[in-house]
Amino acid sequence: MWLKLFFLLLYFMVLFMLARFFEAVVWYETGVFATQLVDPVSLSYKKLKTILECRGLGYSGLAEKKDVSELVEKSGELTQGELYSAIKREKEQTEGGDGSTTSFSGEVHFYELVEDTKDGIWLVQVIAQNREALLSQSNWGKMVQKVSQFGIRTGTFNCSNDYRSCVKRGWQRSTLIMSVPQTSASKGKVMLKEYDGHRIETEHIFRWMTSHVAQRIKTMRRSDQLAEEWRPDPTHPVKMFLFARLSQPPTFFSALSVKFTGRIEFIFVDVRHWDNHSSLSEIGVTQSPAYILKMPEGIYRYGNSTGEFLSLAAMDTFLRSVQPEVNDLFVLSLVLVNLLAWMDLFITQGATVKRFVVLIRTLGTYNSLLLVSWLPILALLQLPYLDSLYVYSLKLLRYADTTSLASLVRADWTFYSSHPALFLSTYLAHGLLVDYFEKKRRCAARSQEDSTTNLEWLASLWDWYTSYLLHPIASLQHVPTDQSDWEDDPNFLFERLAFPDLWLRPLVNVDYIKALPTWRFRAVDHQRGEESGEETDRDTDRSESATESGKQSDSPLLDPSRSTQSSRNHNSSPSNQPGTSCLCVSDAASTSLCCRHGNGRSSSPARMQKDDGQKPEPVCQHQQCDWSMWPRGMLHCSECVVCLENFVSEELLMGLPCGHAFHQQCIVVWLAAGRHCCPVCRWPSYKKKHQNQTQTSPIGNTLQD
Repeated sequence: MWLKLFFLLLYFMVLFMLARFFEAVVWYETGVFATQLVDPVSLSYKKLKTILECRGLGYSGLAEKKDVSELVEKSGELTQGELYSAIKREKEQTEGGDGSTTSFSGEVHFYELVEDTKDGIWLVQVIAQNREALLSQSNWGKMVQKVSQFGIRTGTFNCSNDYRSCVKRGWQRSTLIMSVPQTSASKGKVMLKEYDGHRIETEHIFRWMTSHVAQRIKTMRRSDQLAEEWRPDPTHPVKMFLFARLSQPPTFFSALSVKFTGRIEFIFVDVRHWDNHSSLSEIGVTQSPAYILKMPEGIYRYGNSTGEFLSLAAMDTFLRSVQPEVNDLFVLSLVLVNLLAWMDLFITQGATVKRFVVLIRTLGTYNSLLLVSWLPILALLQLPYLDSLYVYSLKLLRYADTTSLASLVRADWTFYSSHPALFLSTYLAHGLLVDYFEKKRRCAARSQEDSTTNLEWLASLWDWYTSYLLHPIASLQHVPTDQSDWEDDPNFLFERLAFPDLWLRPLVNVDYIKALPTWRFRAVDHQRGEESGEETDRDTDRSESATESGKQSDSPLLDPSRSTQSSRNHNSSPSNQPGTSCLCVSDAASTSLCCRHGNGRSSSPARMQKDDGQKPEPVCQHQQCDWSMWPRGMLHCSECVVCLENFVSEELLMGLPCGHAFHQQCIVVWLAAGRHCCPVCRWPSYKKKHQNQTQTSPIGNTLQD
């Protein structure tokens, strides 16, 4: 989790530096920055019209370039970034053709989208029954392109689909209907207005729409009205003012007032015939036009920082960061969580199928956790006791979003959102680099699972799934690996299905493994004199002769009386005393026999290798086992029957309640796989054994089991 978060933050830093690199390249080639101002007089008539269309100002009747450039200056300062964005948007609209429009199927569909939504502006062309549309197909396409850039949605209602609804609403002829929320409250009343003009040109219809939308904004033309609105208002703490010498505000400014209904109040101040200019200087307005955001923390002049263009998209991003709603925060968290989850595709090593399976699992987990975590947050926001916390959080957010760094982040957000191919390609390149470095980092300790093929990993996944169905308790203890738990025999699956204990297996809590006794295996070197050495040799010869005679006779496993007698002799022999050596030998029936010498099998190099690089010799050749370190009740042996390797000095051992000892790592893996029994005697590893049973000799214990 933290590794993915680190890589995601690193990716954001790469995007930030890449945007600065692009700015440097543009400055090197053209010698201008995006925030550099542009003189409208130096632009062509076509570019000036493009700027006015993006701002939403009508230019019909202005035939000369001088008049058009003055209108651009009155609506706001023009920057290189805004000019580039306007030209790019016009090119996209030309190549994309007509914008998308909705075809209403009837009264219910129209009511749900237009009248019940109450958070947007709609332009609907009503086609009367057996009549032609008011606008032709080409003019309607131009109208859709013109209004869609301001967030105005369009649709077509054909009365042939629902003639009764048209009669009810009085739509007897083909016309245009516009819906605009009338109040400044959220989810306010929606009014339907019908176009009553005689001219059906696109420019006249657009002017009719903008005039109705501008009526939602408070318009002030006197200083006393401005002084009244400039006072702090607890109901509307954040207000957006436009001071300009225009008859009505630009369309993008009016459209934003609909999108931020209930959050930000929009006010237009017409200073063409202002009576008291000193009042403007007192509140900090020194020039016109000016876009001023008034907050409880102070005023902020929009347009002086990077990326703050006079367009709907740029100002919408700025206002959403300053005064966000819960849905904005949810969408942002959703994007970040999914970007974080997609990092698993590159961090996970192994087969390609494995990567996508892990990715799907991560996407489902992260999105589910996100949805579940948002439910209590929404419930807490409804509590009246947390209003102060909400207010202070917005205050802190406004302080952070009015800095220069925040303006750079907003500019980068706008840039990459308008160039999705660049965003996706950089994310893919970053992911491939993460994959490369992860392979290098895991190269030294690369497991077998990382080198499996797609078919092998799918086979292991199928094995784990079938094991989950057949062993619901054991399969939850581990994830699927490349080593299957099934035997090579194909009939094994059917045998397990027919075994009654398959479904009656008890629920075992693996916490008992932590309580099992563990200790270090100790070995003492031979440091005796010649006499001690001779005595040891004689003892060794006697032990070897006894062993050979035992092999020549019948097997003790086939003669219970003989095995019992041997067990008694073994208990009375000095092999159970501290300082002697004993080896546990396993036969085909998983039983154990004890002797004083090792079986001559040395441990594997991985287990025998020490930190100083020396390889210790096998136990019982030049060393003796120190049984005083063993817990009481443990059967003495010097070999692990799980891995079939001798114990090495300083190795960590673990014992089971039955008295058998093993390597700690070996027996933990055995028990964690769901086999909650001793590998030797099959005694349950979670069940205590009576003391008299554990004190018996290994041979007697084996025979009893």
